[in-house]
Parts: sequence; C-alpha cells; structure tokens
Amino acid sequence: MIYIIATLGCKVNQYETQAMETLLLEHGHRPAAPGETADAVIVNTCAVTAESGRKSRQAIRRLRDENPGAVLAVCGCYAQLEPDEAAEIGAQVIFGAADRAKTVEAVERAVAEGGTTRSVDRPFERRVLEKLPAGAVSGRTRAMLKIQDGCVNFCTYCIIPYTRGRLRSLPLEDARRETARLRDEGLRELVLTGIEIASYGVDLPGKPGLADLVEAVAAVSGGMRLRLGSLEPTVVTEDFCRKIAATGKLCRHFHLSLQSGCDRTLKAMNRKYDCARFFEVTELLRRYFPGCALTADLIAGFPGETEEDQAETLAFIRRVGFADIHVFPYSRRPGTPADKMPDQCTRALKARRAHELQQAADEMRLQYMAQSLGQTLPVLFETEEDGFFCGHSDTYLPAKAPGEGLRGRLLPVRIEAIEGDTLKGTIV
Repeated sequence: MIYIIATLGCKVNQYETQAMETLLLEHGHRPAAPGETADAVIVNTCAVTAESGRKSRQAIRRLRDENPGAVLAVCGCYAQLEPDEAAEIGAQVIFGAADRAKTVEAVERAVAEGGTTRSVDRPFERRVLEKLPAGAVSGRTRAMLKIQDGCVNFCTYCIIPYTRGRLRSLPLEDARRETARLRDEGLRELVLTGIEIASYGVDLPGKPGLADLVEAVAAVSGGMRLRLGSLEPTVVTEDFCRKIAATGKLCRHFHLSLQSGCDRTLKAMNRKYDCARFFEVTELLRRYFPGCALTADLIAGFPGETEEDQAETLAFIRRVGFADIHVFPYSRRPGTPADKMPDQCTRALKARRAHELQQAADEMRLQYMAQSLGQTLPVLFETEEDGFFCGHSDTYLPAKAPGEGLRGRLLPVRIEAIEGDTLKGTIV
C-alpha cells in the first residue's frame, strides 16, 4: 500500500502521526513519492480553534482531490467533534482522538476490501493511555515520547478536554523502557510531550509527578538530551526545578502556557495562576537554568479584553523578556464558554492587537539571540544545506556550522554571527 499521511496541530498529533507511520512501515507499506498517487490518505486533524477546524477541512479536501480513488481516512480532534462533516467531505475511515493502531488497521482493511469504518468514542470514558511506538521515522535524530494525554483544566476558550478526555499517564517503567530503546537506536534528543504534561502521574499508583518522570527517564537516557513539551506554570516549583536540574540532561528551553499578561483576562480564561505567580516561575527557571530560553503562547483579543488589558500584557511580556512568543488571535470555538461571552472583539481589533504583541515578541527574540554571540552552545545537527550542517541549540535556537559528517552529532559550537533567524558559528 502506498500512503500519504498529514498532520495538523500540536506535538501530540505529530507524535501520533509518527506512531501511525511507524506501524505502516512495519506492515510493509511505503510513503508516496513526490507526485505519486496514493492508495490511502490519512489526515490527523486539529480542532483547538475554529480556525484549526477550517484548516483541517481544507487539508482533507486538498488531499482528497490530489488523490482521486484513494481511501480517505480522517482522525484526530476535528474528527472527534465533527464525524458527520468528515463523512460529508468524503472520509471512508473516521476515527476520533484515540485508537491510532486501530486507525491503521481500518485503513488497511478499506484498501484491501473496501467499505467504511467510523469509530468515535466518548472521551471521558477513556481510562488508559494508548501504547504507541515511540521513535523517529526517516532517520531523524530527535524522537518524541508521549507521556500523558487528556486535560481537565477546562479553560474557557478550549475544546480539548471534550476531545481528549480525562488525564491518562504513561507508567514510569514503560517510560524507562521506551527511553532505553530509543537510546540504543542512537537517538540524540528526546522530547517529552503530552496534552498537559504538568498533570503527569495523577492517575498512576503513588501519583509520581513530572519531576519523577524526568528523573526516571534521565537515568537511562545515556547520550540523549531531554526536552520538555509545553508546561503549565503551576507545576514549576523550587522542588521541581531542583530535581530536574540535578539530572543534568534537560535542555535550557521551557515553553510556558501564558495566554495573557493581564490578571483580569487570565481569570476570564479560567487559568490557574496570575501574573505574579507566572513571573515567579520565570525567576525560578532562570535561577536553576541560567541563560535558558523562555517561550510562551499568547491569545490576542479575548472576549472582554480592553485596551488597558492589552497594555498590561505588553508591559508584562517585556518585563519577562521572552526568547520567543507564539501569538494567536482569539478564535471562537463553538462548545466553549468563551464562545458565548459578551464583548467579542472584532476581527480587525484582534489582528491589530496580535500584531502589536508579535512586534514585541520579534524584538525580544532578536535580543535573546544576540545574547548567544560569543557563547559556546551544544548543537544537535540534523540537516545539511549549502555547505553547512544545521540543527538546534539546547536553547532551541536554529544554528549552523561548517563541517563534514555532522548529522546526528551533538557538538559544542562557538556562536560568531546571526544570519536572519539562525545562529552561525564554528565547532569548538
């Protein structure tokens, strides 16, 4: 079977797509070459915002039209919420935000025998984390390990609890075993990812926390460095920082889910912290990981947000001094409390506020990159381009250096210049 597999959305989706592709390859199938028509098209979708849903539908239609006659499979959060829409677009195989292995089996069956399959469960009835193969396809140097799924924070703008369900965590022994396997395969970096990894372990016997998971994985990681996925600020305490720093394996990059720099807006979002607590978190991380890159997500134009609230957010992010920020104009998501809130901002207003925030973010990114000049940073080289090997520093900045046979190697690089969005240096 020749397949095309596409992913929209978060790193968890990327992990699950990677797992499905691993299963497809193990079963003897192969990806379509450029311009080759596939026997099956699998689209792993996102629905975190209404815009994400629109992009998912757009991708499904495009791939359907480019591969006439192929079995069309749609899975993920959009399919979980809108299975009827997915069927109307032409999907023959529809799975929600679970059962990735069964999705692969259903696609194989549809290609061989025809017919349709629809399997959309009730998210809050899920009790166990689905075991999927971790790793990296196509010879990549970085792997992801999904340590957790589900979320019960119920932020007012977010639909994810209704697609991903309750919290489920990967047992410590399973995490150790998968990490050791990836180490033996020669991977050099492991990203610990999940929907809400700050809540890791609350469903497991003994309730191990995220720091316990990091310690367990670090103990068997060998030459791999570890990187954390998006963090809720609530998990970052003095004890947490002390434990994970002591492993000596953590990359100095922490992506924090901020969403707003205004306490009034944070309360309306049902976030579990205020700006004072968030700032305390940034101070802790910088104390235990000097020079670390702090990045964040921001929502611009949340319902009821005023010009004063926007000014507070701008002042707060500048006070923190982020290395980078992902700015998203607020997108209404039917089924969430925020969708029914009064004082919805106009599209033009959201765009203007997002632009203001992005300008500040761009300025801070340049300032942070400039701090790397003259430093020696560990860089994991991943690709070769125009005579340079390119990769990422432990602070997750793109970096390049001249050399031979560097792919897959983790080496110290003295940073000598900045070219566009990339650090340039020489290997020490």
